Amino acid sequence: MASRDDIMIEITPQVLLKAYSCGIFPMAESAEDPALYWIEPQHRGILPLDQVHVPKRLKRTIRSCPFSVRADSDFDAVVDGCAASRPGRRSTWINSRIRHLYRQLFDLGHCHTVEVWDGDDLVGGLYGVALGGAFFGESMFSRARDVSKIALVHLCGRLSHGGFVLLDTQFVTDHLRQFGTVEVGRDEFQGLLEEALKVSADFGRLPAEVSGEQILQFLNGASAPGGEG
Repeated sequence: MASRDDIMIEITPQVLLKAYSCGIFPMAESAEDPALYWIEPQHRGILPLDQVHVPKRLKRTIRSCPFSVRADSDFDAVVDGCAASRPGRRSTWINSRIRHLYRQLFDLGHCHTVEVWDGDDLVGGLYGVALGGAFFGESMFSRARDVSKIALVHLCGRLSHGGFVLLDTQFVTDHLRQFGTVEVGRDEFQGLLEEALKVSADFGRLPAEVSGEQILQFLNGASAPGGEG
């Protein structure tokens, strides 16, 4: 289900957060189209944070990862990566209005990134919106093998340890299904979202940079450094 907004209507960060709280999110037809479409899927992808499946090979990669993984250090570079053309996809839905709105949400502390760095080069990452105990995944990208998977696992560990109870992936893909993503109907999603919005979670409970070994431990319910519960 989608509806197009009038391009003259101002969408503020507050309006955007209200939309998310109702289970609605915006997309653009293309980077060149200034209009936004409000999307409310009949079926929604969610990744249960207490049932995240990390394949054995990926666990080994995460433990021995030659990259550094950080949160919230370069929002604009992550959006650039998500918006860039890639094999099989020449255009993007991330237009200038999307960039501006989510940058505002980032400045307000409601939008977050997970970034995979190879030295000074950003090789992958993702971004999404945090509201209460819900995290709404928006987009991810990868410029090297497995880095978007590494970013997703780090996101799940960070969310789990931060007290989040709902990870909305919007849709289900083969890439997401291997981690345990399932599809739920709109009514079930609304019920999960309603409960998640009552929760006070903290994306920044962990330091900006943590190791892969620590993240895998957090997914198993371990405490953060310093003895936090």
